[in-house]
Amino acid sequence: MSENERVAVVTGAGSGIGRSVAVELAAAGWTVLLAGRREKALAETAELAAAGPGRTLTVPTDVTRPADVERLFARDTAPGRLDLLFNNAGMFGPPVPVEDLSYDEWRAVVDVNLHGAFLCAQAAFRRMKDQDPSGGRIINNGSVSAHVPRPHSIAYTATKHAMTGLTKSLSLDGRPYRIACGQIDIGNAATEMTARMRTGILQANGTTAVEPVMDVADVARTVRHMAELPLEANVQFATVTATTMPFIGRG
Repeated sequence: MSENERVAVVTGAGSGIGRSVAVELAAAGWTVLLAGRREKALAETAELAAAGPGRTLTVPTDVTRPADVERLFARDTAPGRLDLLFNNAGMFGPPVPVEDLSYDEWRAVVDVNLHGAFLCAQAAFRRMKDQDPSGGRIINNGSVSAHVPRPHSIAYTATKHAMTGLTKSLSLDGRPYRIACGQIDIGNAATEMTARMRTGILQANGTTAVEPVMDVADVARTVRHMAELPLEANVQFATVTATTMPFIGRG
């Protein structure tokens, strides 16, 4: 890698927001490590990103496995500097009432959304702290659910509230080492995970309604803006939503 090469790790890069952000960064000349569980999906992202001047490297990774995360951030996987982690991997879990959510279903969401996010942030922090000069940026993918819940989303909502605490702690602990940490809270980006919003989703008043969505590319451009700020500046929290989605006033 060249001395001026900007290197990013994007988790959950095989689809949705992660794929869109990876393609956007590659188009801006970044070298992007594509992390995710599905190797075929990562290869598809790499093919889409190939149109840009940046380079990509696929690294099959299960963020809930410490050994996978250690390998992802190892220097023989990503030599040179690490400039950015987009901590994006996540899952919703089943949309069921609290009393019907099994422990295994709860644990699966917590393992990916919270434990996985922590493991990746910790590994990135270590790399960024030890670099010479030290520094880097972590952008956590929160959600509008970090502010207000949807019905039947207790596991997802709890983990996204926890993500806000993770972001704040990383921001504080990273100050001495020029490690900036911010969070993007996204509402209704058009991805595979939000398909049910376009056919009808349960509202707080008990009705079912179709919700507007926005182009996921608009989210990717926001992440890129956050990523390319100098380390002396930081977008601590950004909220990007479909303009008319029921977020303000939800609950």
